[in-house]
Order: sequence, then C-alpha cells, then structure tokens
Amino acid sequence: MFGYSTDLRSATQGRATFTMEFARYAQVPDNIAQGIIRKS
Repeated sequence: MFGYSTDLRSATQGRATFTMEFARYAQVPDNIAQGIIRKS
C-alpha cells in the first residue's frame, strides 16, 4: 500500500483520498515462527 496514496492523488489531480483499516491477525506458519525464534 506504500505509494498508493501518491498514485491515487496523481491520477485524480489531488482530489481522492483513502483510508486503511486493520482486518485481522493470522497465525504464522511453524517453519517461519521457528526461524524468527532462532534469530531473536
């Protein structure tokens, strides 16, 4: 989503706006979680 606001404003001559809203948390797969734990 980074850069989206700039592209949107450019395409609409600065008139458009947007908002983002948190949707949900998701569980990390075990193999990724173990890699994160090892690095910490």
